Amino acid sequence: MKFEEGMQQLSEITAKLEAGGLPLEEAVALYGEGAKLAAACRKELDAAKLTVAEYEQNPAQAAASITEKDGETDI
Repeated sequence: MKFEEGMQQLSEITAKLEAGGLPLEEAVALYGEGAKLAAACRKELDAAKLTVAEYEQNPAQAAASITEKDGETDI
């Protein structure tokens, strides 16, 4: 799942829980699903932050990584 998709699902779950009116079992199940989504999104965000920090430390590596993804061999 992509980060954006996870955040969208988390937003939908939050809205349902905040609206109230759910049976307790359903609310608890949604809360559990939301907690798992939040953890997955946090993990992806942490990985992205680490990548950005690595690129900031070594801009040449960032440029090489970008050209590799584009299928180019030089900048």
